[in-house]
Amino acid sequence: MNKNNGNSISKREFEQLLQKAESGVTSAQNNLGVCYANGNGVPRDKEEAVKWYRKAAEQGDAKAQYNLGVSYSFGDGVSEDKAEAAKWFRKAAEQGDADAQFSLGLCYEIGCGVPKDKSEAVKWYRKAAEQENANALYSLGLCYEAGCGVPENKSEAAKWYRKAAEQGYANAQHSLGICYKKGDGVSEDKAEAVKWYRKAAEQGYADAQFNLGNCYRTGEGVSEDKSEA
Repeated sequence: MNKNNGNSISKREFEQLLQKAESGVTSAQNNLGVCYANGNGVPRDKEEAVKWYRKAAEQGDAKAQYNLGVSYSFGDGVSEDKAEAAKWFRKAAEQGDADAQFSLGLCYEIGCGVPKDKSEAVKWYRKAAEQENANALYSLGLCYEAGCGVPENKSEAAKWYRKAAEQGYANAQHSLGICYKKGDGVSEDKAEAVKWYRKAAEQGYADAQFNLGNCYRTGEGVSEDKSEA
């Protein structure tokens, strides 16, 4: 997605960024696009954002290629075009951009802008996962759990869930909790299941909250406590 570091820039900083962008500095062009996309230092203008992403993307800037892909994917500032989105994701992915690699993998998994191809999805998820991209780590775990594009392997699924869970990714924390509850790919451990359910539940993940409540209700992995349930 379009990135924003959350820090508002001053008028002078924006003018300096604009000057660099107009002189052809691709990183500045991409960052200027992000400013327009998020209304940072300037009124929000998605079409202007796309204009600057495109300038940088056409010069080979991977982050801008990714952001342009996102714009086409959601129709932000440009007509929605899934094939065009996949095209730009691929350009960035081939340069090693992990967010783009994950997004291209997702395109292949669901057949969005490219023909559906589970093996190709796994290939791109793996490239992003090897860069510790949390979305890709979790998605690769799902592929191994379901035998989607790779042979089913519960241990491998738990391994990738753990990597994402340790980054604080709530979906993966919940999935790892389920692995421990069932003994899927790991030794069954109800207390460890509770630990991971709790981490996800504290982030507002509803399924984990429900499962944690059940653990308190039945006394699995934690002392029975109906009020806490």
